[in-house]
Amino acid sequence: MLIGAHVSTAGGLAKAIGRGEEIGCESIQIFHQSPRMWRPTKYGDQDFAAFREAMDESAIDSVVIHAVYLINCASKEAELRKKSLASLTHALRIGDGIGAAGVVLHPGAQKGEPLEPSMKRAAKTISAALKDSEGCPLLLEQTAGHKGLLGRDFDQTAELIELAGGGERLGLCLDSCHLFVQGYDITDEEHLAEVLDEADAKVGLERLRCVHVNDAAAPLGSCRDRHANVGKGEMGKSGLAAFLSEPRFEGLPATLETPGPEKKGPDRKEVQAAKRLRREGLKRRGAST
Repeated sequence: MLIGAHVSTAGGLAKAIGRGEEIGCESIQIFHQSPRMWRPTKYGDQDFAAFREAMDESAIDSVVIHAVYLINCASKEAELRKKSLASLTHALRIGDGIGAAGVVLHPGAQKGEPLEPSMKRAAKTISAALKDSEGCPLLLEQTAGHKGLLGRDFDQTAELIELAGGGERLGLCLDSCHLFVQGYDITDEEHLAEVLDEADAKVGLERLRCVHVNDAAAPLGSCRDRHANVGKGEMGKSGLAAFLSEPRFEGLPATLETPGPEKKGPDRKEVQAAKRLRREGLKRRGAST
């Protein structure tokens, strides 16, 4: 497991590598553009080459891109879907340029519209973005279960993948907080294994390309997406130790998206805490580090 964190690209793509190294990351996650505006950041071949060179010379083994939250591939509004398609395609092309493990996407929201047409609109937008990019995987993130958000369970995620063509580039991202607030008690090894068996049966764990590591600031089954710092939330240290030591997550980038002690995102202590809990979980399972 490659434990890391979401970091800033301020000052240029390659700057993200140094920021990841400063806090002890083995993987990083970045946005492909400002999360607050539609305007895409204009990266070129020199930026991609500088990023790859910096990564080659670093301890960072994997990078994941998170698509910005403005995107709603399911929107009934044609203009919003057009902007969403452009932004998602932009993210995938950057992923191609820097060799990203994938682009993580929240599939979309119904916004009061019926489910099936919303699913079809989202799938059509996703399919179009894949066609306009080369090879970077697109990873659908399991959402927190809130009514109206697509991808709220494994059945919906599987249906979205099928509607979007079912190609090999379509993958999955699992978030510990999202699973927990959906109602999956993943705070011990046995129950986590059962949840992953369900994911495998319905989606296929061969599609799992990355995980997000967040404690939950909201109760089990609350469907409220509220992240807490490592070991400080409802899942607790024991629950996250089980998640971080899961054998089927081996080799995957595991991204912290926690608030951090100063509400500025994960810092070195958060990354170290996750690594420590992973060691404790492995010891509990009787595995070697």
